[in-house]
Amino acid sequence: MSPIDAFDRREFLKLGTAAVAAGTATLGREATAQPASGFLTAPPIPLVRIGMVGIGLQGGSHLENFLKIDGCRITAVCDIREARTTWATQQITAAGHPAPVVYTRGPRDFERLCETEDLDLVFTATPWEWHVPVMLAAMKAGKHAATEVPAAMTVDDCWALVESAEKHRRHAVMMENCNYDRAEMMAYHMVRKGVFGEVLHAEGGYLHDLRAIKFEKQDEGLWRRAWSMKIDGNPYPTHGLGPISNCLDINRGDRFDYLVSMSGPSRGLYDWAKEHFPADAPERKERYTLGDVNTSLIKTARGRTVMVQHCTNLPRPYSRINLVQGSKGMFQGYPNRVYIEGRGKAHQWIDWTELRAEFEHPLWKELEARARGAGHGGMDFIEDYRLIACLRAGTPTDMNVYDAAALSAVVELSMQSTGKRARTMDVPDFTRGAWKTNPPLPIVTV
Repeated sequence: MSPIDAFDRREFLKLGTAAVAAGTATLGREATAQPASGFLTAPPIPLVRIGMVGIGLQGGSHLENFLKIDGCRITAVCDIREARTTWATQQITAAGHPAPVVYTRGPRDFERLCETEDLDLVFTATPWEWHVPVMLAAMKAGKHAATEVPAAMTVDDCWALVESAEKHRRHAVMMENCNYDRAEMMAYHMVRKGVFGEVLHAEGGYLHDLRAIKFEKQDEGLWRRAWSMKIDGNPYPTHGLGPISNCLDINRGDRFDYLVSMSGPSRGLYDWAKEHFPADAPERKERYTLGDVNTSLIKTARGRTVMVQHCTNLPRPYSRINLVQGSKGMFQGYPNRVYIEGRGKAHQWIDWTELRAEFEHPLWKELEARARGAGHGGMDFIEDYRLIACLRAGTPTDMNVYDAAALSAVVELSMQSTGKRARTMDVPDFTRGAWKTNPPLPIVTV
């Protein structure tokens, strides 16, 4: 069976159906529903019992982080591959914890886990099309839910997450690790201190050469390339969009209002297959629809502008752009540099390391040593640490279900706009007006 055949094609059909119906369904929800009442809180949980669904590369990384964080235990694990649940069990018992209950009876065995186990949190790091089913099953069973990115691939699924979280009073958290990277957190700290004045524009993206990974016979190569064959837009917007959304107070004083999107030609995967596979290889016969570079422009309710890009099929150095432009200065990533009017030389950047002593985010000052060696430069550990800290304290999570929906909705909305000659697409207000009074994300400490 080829990697593409292994993908559940019915999920693509569901995606197409949702894209047609999303406009009517979304308008109905916004017109009839009551405004959201602030951010969800839940009773404190002294010991957070976790069920892990999907223990691949990223799921395994999260598992290792949780084993190093006080106040949580992994008590159940679920994967379609017994080798991965065996590995997870070995890691958990080696850390001195009881062996977890194992679920390996096929792709929907997470439903049995959610219904059977006495858990506080179900964490999914599965392929994209399974994020929503796992989260909905968890909340229906009375568990909090957390997922890798993006949280959902359609607007209707974004609404399903919001409505389930509100109905069951459970957290539905999108684990956007880039919100916790050192540079992004420093930029947000500087925004909160007013260093850049009024923030007027921001840019983010996911610009990462994934050609070799997409054609692998393992891990993401088993499913990720399939999305390039079925959609055109931005299938992975949240890495670039998450950190700058915090700087713009999205859902906390502002919100995404509408967007336009367009893609260029699709060439990169064709060229890679031609260079790396013989003429009769099935990979040479595949047809791709995802443009190599997609650019979306978003206007916020307060009139600010956002640019978000996606490029994973062309040769290039890695970048998430991470640009925050204010009335008195700006932060720009890759490489990280700062410009502040009246500080330093006019028209010249300041290297961010020269300002870290003054503007480093408190979490990085306090957790840098513990995060060292963890995934993606340590930001994964800080992300997991904050999730457990919020659940134990009974406080709102840093990223909530409304944030997960607003950022993930860009997937389908960019597809719709791209397919309609960059037509303007309205972004639903998943908070139903509560963004006007919600407080901004605080500067938190350990």
